[in-house]
Amino acid sequence: MSGRPAFLGAAEVERYLRSSSLLLPPLEKALANFSSGPEGGVVQPVRTVVPVAKHQGFLGVMPAYSSNEDALTTKLVTFYEGVSPTSTVPSHQATVLLFEPSNGSLLLVMDGSVITAKRTAAVSAIATKFLKPPSSEILCILGAGVQAYSHYEIFTEQFSFKEVRIWNRTKKNAEKFAQTVKGDVRVCSSVQEAVTGADVIITVTMATEPILFGEWVKPGAHINAVGASRPDWRELDDVIMKNCVLYVDSREGALKESGDVILSEAEIFAELGEVVKGVKPAHREKTTVFKSLGMAIEDTVAAKLVFDSWSSGK
Repeated sequence: MSGRPAFLGAAEVERYLRSSSLLLPPLEKALANFSSGPEGGVVQPVRTVVPVAKHQGFLGVMPAYSSNEDALTTKLVTFYEGVSPTSTVPSHQATVLLFEPSNGSLLLVMDGSVITAKRTAAVSAIATKFLKPPSSEILCILGAGVQAYSHYEIFTEQFSFKEVRIWNRTKKNAEKFAQTVKGDVRVCSSVQEAVTGADVIITVTMATEPILFGEWVKPGAHINAVGASRPDWRELDDVIMKNCVLYVDSREGALKESGDVILSEAEIFAELGEVVKGVKPAHREKTTVFKSLGMAIEDTVAAKLVFDSWSSGK
């Protein structure tokens, strides 16, 4: 392949990636490889974040190489705190660059927003498969943005919940969510109402201070904490963080980037990849938290799937 790199927009990426469920097997493998150290063949530095203080924004740079897939990518992601909920510009934007590993040529530039949404939800689903209580009937989603939709899609595909609840700071957006998705969703007026008795909780908010408090959480529940991706941002309070069994995608990343982990001084029990590998146990009987910051290797796996489908003309 030579000449200019091709560009795939969000709609094309969506078409080639199709269901998030396609990502589950390769992502499980990638998580295990990442947590295997050098022998896993994953090279991934902690993301570099450049503050754009004048505009309340950040630029993240996320490169990774997987020798198993022989795939080399970099994701560029921007996130802006001050973007109005009514703005046509999303708070998070992303672009993924995929290179030819053998010579460094840029093969494909693709919209990264769909990849970010789907791979993040898929990793949460993997964590939930291993960590949720054996009998999980109530799912609660806090937040009603892009990640809420992608999580709802794969969670209702992969698991059987009798009830799904949603809360959002702007109730109108929660109501829109409930009207848009397939299936019945109960809109809740408060976080406490939403999480009381819930077996699985997903936090996908733009919160910078705790919104979820331990006194509300059912003992033995599983929490996927996806928001609060900065060292000074929180979604969960100290009661949760200090009384849970804490799993992360990357120890190094969590200790540098996660305010929930850093500010609570909670002890990390294991990386999710260690659970996938079977070298660390899944404590289903206890309250568990999976702190998801998102890793570049997850983007690499997803981008490779898109590239393979695109290049084969499927």
